[in-house]
Amino acid sequence: MLAVDRLSLDRRIDALFTRVAREGSPGAVVGVMQDGEILVCRGYGLASVDYRVPITPATRFRIASVTKQFTVTAALMLAAEGRLSLDEPPHTYLPELPPLPVTIDQMMRNSSGLPDFLELMRLGGHGLDRPCHAQDLLAAACRSHHLNFAPGSRFLYSNTNFLLLGLIVERVSGQPLGTVFAERIFGPLGMTRSLLHPSLDVPVPDLATGYLANPDGSVRRAPHAYPQGGEGGLISTVEDLLIWSRHFDRPVLRPTDLPQRLTTAMALAGGSANNYLRGIERGQMRGLATLGHGGLWPGYRTEFLRVPDARLTVVVIANLSSIDPYRLARRVAIETLRDANALTPAPEPVAASAIEGIAGTYVNEAEPALFDLLWRDGEPTVIQNGMPFALAPRGDGWLAADRGSFEFAVRLPAVDDTLDVALGAGRVLPFRRLAYRDRPPADLPGRYHARDCDATWTIPPASPDGGLAVHVAGPLVTGGAPWPVRGVATDLVEIETPSPWLATTQLARIERNAAGDITGFAVSSGRIKQMKFARVGAI
Repeated sequence: MLAVDRLSLDRRIDALFTRVAREGSPGAVVGVMQDGEILVCRGYGLASVDYRVPITPATRFRIASVTKQFTVTAALMLAAEGRLSLDEPPHTYLPELPPLPVTIDQMMRNSSGLPDFLELMRLGGHGLDRPCHAQDLLAAACRSHHLNFAPGSRFLYSNTNFLLLGLIVERVSGQPLGTVFAERIFGPLGMTRSLLHPSLDVPVPDLATGYLANPDGSVRRAPHAYPQGGEGGLISTVEDLLIWSRHFDRPVLRPTDLPQRLTTAMALAGGSANNYLRGIERGQMRGLATLGHGGLWPGYRTEFLRVPDARLTVVVIANLSSIDPYRLARRVAIETLRDANALTPAPEPVAASAIEGIAGTYVNEAEPALFDLLWRDGEPTVIQNGMPFALAPRGDGWLAADRGSFEFAVRLPAVDDTLDVALGAGRVLPFRRLAYRDRPPADLPGRYHARDCDATWTIPPASPDGGLAVHVAGPLVTGGAPWPVRGVATDLVEIETPSPWLATTQLARIERNAAGDITGFAVSSGRIKQMKFARVGAI
């Protein structure tokens, strides 16, 4: 790139980041590499607000789920050596697990149907801010016999897949996962600033503090107390992730076809595409194929983005929850490629009027699933299970979720207050707009137990104002703030889980016997589908 072009790119990228990284606040780091040449590598904002330490290319961050591709890489190395079979179920190597019809390859592709252990813990009242031990997380996976769907039939993101995969690598290799990474990946590649660091109480030099944004624009330290492993325990830098990306183009680790093994696709059982490969996600950006992965943990957000046909890599890592590296990385990539005639024209933006007339709450009782559609901050937005995300036009009448590792698209316009929504695996379901919410059933109070997460939910009689709430007890915690219950439709209620990081919601579809008595309910959240809670007593 000519010097003046580099100067222009520098200033355009500066403009993108100075809008999100205010002086004196946490911020982000960005790295841009093309054809093996680093074009930009720069930090914005503070790694520590307390000590006013600036973010630099050498600053370390927790990169969360970007860890997954390294865990898969270690497992693929063992498989190439004949020490591990991808067609075996996980209980072959972890005999304490229940014998479920899941393969290790399906785990790598997030098509196993195993429920997310973070969700299993949360349904038992234990959030990320409460301390626990690594054995508690494994115990959560061992308790559950539940599958969200038939293995191989759908994609659904689950951290359980990679927690277990990391433990399998340890059992097969006879070494801690961090040692496997250091000796077989980081050392040979020169990734000297990267390490697997499960413990949260041991200091790490140059590690940025993670922060959450308050509504008034101030920040607070992000609480998190879970140990992390193969699903998200890596600490790294933007420079090391650029080195890792270069290995995709010029592999040196053995077997040397590791990049191809990581990025080999496999269709779902019904023939639909699964864009989640092996710890890597496949996507599109303005007509160009992309490969990459994001990471999200309280106070940390990461995006590792490759555009193979343009020989381009963009890495963005933030230590503030309100910064969105997924979208920033794509904007940086577009700025880098804007003069290369490689990008197709951007789809026409959606007008506010196209959303405001159909905004509201939509439900599909059979799934069950619920979401709010609204116009917010100048773009169409969906809030589902407590998680807000923007929708972006695909250019074919559909608006798709503008975030990674998530299947959700809406077809406009709505017809008779009904929206068609694509939820992956070829499924397009009708969602009707709610004119009003029904009250929760009067006979809902009682005690309910879920074997698969060993949680007991107690719903006392309604308060004087008619409100209901769930009191949660699980394997590790009893008590805490009650979870409010809101009616949705006949025998369908929404339950909110308070959290200092991100309030989440789940749906409970009530089940009755032939006499009409409640026998239990099935709970569905973002990463758990139809988990059974049996009624075990009255109040």
